[in-house]
Order: sequence, then C-alpha cells, then structure tokens
Amino acid sequence: MTPRRRSVDYADVEAQLRTIERDGGEGELSFGRGERLHVSSLGKMFFPNVGITKGDLMRYYTRVAPMLLPEIEGRALVLQRHPDGVGGPMFFQQSAGEHVPDVVRVETLDTVDLGEKPRIIGGDLPTLLYTVQLGTIEVHPWLSRVDDVTTPDWCLIDLDPGDDVPFSQVAALAREVTRIAETCGLTVAIKTSGASGIHVVLPLPPRTSYETSAALALGLAEAVVAANPERATLERGVKARPKGSIYVDALQNARGKSMAAPYSVRAKPAATVSAPLRARELTSRLRIEAFTVKNMPARVARTGDLWGEAVATRPNARMLARAMATLQDASAASPPRRERTRRSRVGGTHAGPASRRRARRA
Repeated sequence: MTPRRRSVDYADVEAQLRTIERDGGEGELSFGRGERLHVSSLGKMFFPNVGITKGDLMRYYTRVAPMLLPEIEGRALVLQRHPDGVGGPMFFQQSAGEHVPDVVRVETLDTVDLGEKPRIIGGDLPTLLYTVQLGTIEVHPWLSRVDDVTTPDWCLIDLDPGDDVPFSQVAALAREVTRIAETCGLTVAIKTSGASGIHVVLPLPPRTSYETSAALALGLAEAVVAANPERATLERGVKARPKGSIYVDALQNARGKSMAAPYSVRAKPAATVSAPLRARELTSRLRIEAFTVKNMPARVARTGDLWGEAVATRPNARMLARAMATLQDASAASPPRRERTRRSRVGGTHAGPASRRRARRA
C-alpha cells in the first residue's frame, strides 16, 4: 500500500494540544483536509518526577516529528503501553486492535507466529499521536518496512552495560565499535538508547536479508570483543557475564524485532530520550540523562537531524560483502584469548606489555 503523505502544520497541532490541555484535557485535533483525532486526559501526569504530562509528551513528539516520522515510515510499531504513565502498569500490544480511527494507518502483516494480523504502521503524525493517546510512551519500529518485511535496512548492535559499569566505558566501547565498522568501510549511526546503553546501527544495502544482517552483527560483535576482552562480552546471561563488562548484543536482528527509534522517549522517570550522536560526542562526559523531553527539541534545533544524515549513506552489496569478509578473516586469525599477545587485525595495533599482561590474565 502506498503511504499516505500528509502536509501537516506542526506548530498548529502543537498549539491545539496546548489549548486542549488547558481547557480540560479532552478534544479534537485537526490535521487539515478533514482529518481529525480525538484525544483525552492530556493533563494526566506521565512523568511525575519531572512534571511531564501526556499532553507534554504529545507536544514533544509533534516537535520532533519532522525527524522521527521519516525513520518510522512504513514500519510496524510495537506498542508498549503505560496508560497511567511510568509509575503505572505496562503491557505490550502487537495487533492494531479494534475501533481504530480512520486517520490511523493500519496494514495486515504476516506475523510469522500468529499469522496475518492488523498492525499499526508508522510514518505520519496522526498515527504517532494515536499511539500516545493509547498510553504508548516509546516508539518501537521494526527493522524492516512493510513494502518488504523480509529485508531490513538497519542492523543493530546494542551495547548493554552491567549495573557496575560507568557510562563513560560504554561511550569508549561505542568508539571502538564505530572505529572497527568504519575501518571495514561501513557507515555507522550512533545514539544513546535512552535507558542505559548505546545503539550502534549499520545502514544496509537494499534487499539485504535478515540472515545477512544477523551475520554482520555477530561478525562485528566478535571483532569488538576480540579487540576489547577486558570490557566487552558476548555472554548473554546476565549472571554469567564477567564483572564490569558490557554485553555486545548482536541478537536483535530478526524479523519482528524492534528497537527504540531515534528521538523516542523512554519510559524512565527522567523522561530520557534516545538521542542521535556525533562520533565526537562519545567521550567520558557523555551522559544518558543529558537528553530529555525538555531539552531535546532545543538540541535538534542546534544540531539538525543527526540521525537522518547518518543513515542517508548506505553501502552497496559489494561493500557489505567485503566488510563481512574482513570481519571473518579477523576472527579466524585471532588466536585463543588466553594466548593472545596481539590484537586482531581489525582490532588495532600490537599490544604493549600492559595489554599482554591483561591478555594472560583473561
């Protein structure tokens, strides 16, 4: 189905939301051309620790919509609903449900496990605000679009630190992931997860399969861990991970998996946002809590659409094949970790004495 392209006056919608919240919190939003959406409870406190209401959340998404909507265009959305805000119960909704307003985009997709089901599809403001009306705080799109759900255009590496790991170390490891990927000729987009880690996303060539995307993610993760054995791990079990390590999660690259979208708010008490980053921002000063609903629009006004710029360049199939071969060769050439005295070819230069001592202890 061809997506419905809408020309929306975002400032007008934001003003309408403010008026509705001031006048009791319930009313009709008009998007022009007869398109309307009923909203309610805009005064409900969704983030009590920082004083952000449901209406504030809708206004935030309206302000960042020019950057967010192109990235979720044509992607099925996984709804993580918090009807009473972050302090209340949460539940997931996959199917679109019944009585969906006509203004909301819905398409029937094969969900593999459950067969064909109607799904809410991202890409326009009425649909996005409808999900917030349902109590959805986070925007979780699939990694592929509905025109071909079997071919992702994003490959995700999620750096997931243990509770005892300073965020400065996550930023340092993200620099390593970025360096290794770019050494292989890959384009990289980086953002805070908005929760505790960092997402590194690799734009993919058209018609890339999920199998190829998963193999790429695993190859890159293995290279990162080989080059950084003292702080990175592929151990999925939380209790089995080495103390102070960061899990390099490459296992989210499968059909039906989703990730927090760039510019998405996260259901955390401080109303943090998954914030696109420049590579030079991956320093010891980087903090998750520096990016919130309250300050993210001003940041976007200063920086522009960092995410859109980063994912605009996609490798072709030949470049991707070369990158995967480089990663595979590096993994094959790496000696067992206990015997390593050098880093892998992708991982960097020869290890110095301190590095050799760490390798012997590993």
